[in-house]
Amino acid sequence: MQKIWLFIPVLALSVLMARCAPGTVPSSTEPIVLGAIYSLKGGQAALDVPSSRGARLAVDEINRAGGVLGRPVQLVVGDAESAPGLAAGRSADILNQHPSVTALFGLSDTDLVLAAAPVAAGKGRLFLTSGATSPKLPAQIPGYLFLACLGDNVQAAAGAEWAYDSLSARTVSILFNNESTYTQLLHGYFRTRFEELGGRVLSVASYTPGEDLGTPIGRLQAADLIYLAATPAEVLDVVLALRAVGHHAPILGGDGFDAADIWQVHPEISNVFFTTHAYLGEDNDDPKIVAFRRAYTQAYPDAMPDAFAALGYDAARLLLTAIRQAGSADPAAVLDALASIRRFDGVTGQLGYPAGSQIPVKAVTLLEIKGGDYRLVQQLLPAKTPAP
Repeated sequence: MQKIWLFIPVLALSVLMARCAPGTVPSSTEPIVLGAIYSLKGGQAALDVPSSRGARLAVDEINRAGGVLGRPVQLVVGDAESAPGLAAGRSADILNQHPSVTALFGLSDTDLVLAAAPVAAGKGRLFLTSGATSPKLPAQIPGYLFLACLGDNVQAAAGAEWAYDSLSARTVSILFNNESTYTQLLHGYFRTRFEELGGRVLSVASYTPGEDLGTPIGRLQAADLIYLAATPAEVLDVVLALRAVGHHAPILGGDGFDAADIWQVHPEISNVFFTTHAYLGEDNDDPKIVAFRRAYTQAYPDAMPDAFAALGYDAARLLLTAIRQAGSADPAAVLDALASIRRFDGVTGQLGYPAGSQIPVKAVTLLEIKGGDYRLVQQLLPAKTPAP
């Protein structure tokens, strides 16, 4: 079936877009255009649909408040469908059809960002990833790639330190998806930090999504902890397979576990933990969390916000803050302004970009899956982080 490419504007704006050359500033009567690339279908949809909704909510709110620099904001969304080729193509479509676009943002997967961000950079536009956590990304797209989220080396180090100190884990067996850059990096950073602390890795096994899990799981030795580096598409199946063959040790993973819907149908799952970006539970009384949760459920009555919804919201607001600080929607000015943000109070926590860095400093949230729901365990910054 032929795939049809759709642009999904947040607001039905009646002002026509002028065909400006890249880098020129449209007249003040025209909207400021932001391009968002998300996977609304496929294996990444569990993360990207909430994130895209958070981004739309941020733009809706700013428009109700009068816009930015006295101008409305238009969000143009491209669906990457969890495919790198489509991520690149949809990014090119946005840039070609909306030449005045200020910046692109979105995506929660490293491989998809590696396809989309070079397209933006080739047009002199920054790409702000809301959820792709590879700390290697800024060096791979020099000068134009920023993270709105923490890096995998940070969340993996935080998980290793917590497991060593709080679970008293001294041995670990590692299982990881061998097709994803995210999972390959994540388990490597975890291993580095765990061994630095004095822990021992007893066994390492990898699996290919869709294969029979019996063989890779059969290679795992019993240990104090199982570290599972998985994407949302297969994480539940792997956890169930581990438990089915008698691995009852605590399972620890990264933010690929953060897809609440998949756990709700298995309330029997317990002793499973993961690192992520924020805790959005109803018992979190942080005023920013409460306000975001209320606004999100009003906008999307059939959905509850998660950390990726909050990341999309924060990424859009970060760009809007940079535009306001730049006093212009000019792409180069906004790029410089974003790099100069030292303190931004987001739903996912306070963040800022140290001088010369395109990765923000942010605390890690550690959650437990229990009874089909999440429970906040701890927020922490690791004492030491492996180099990218």
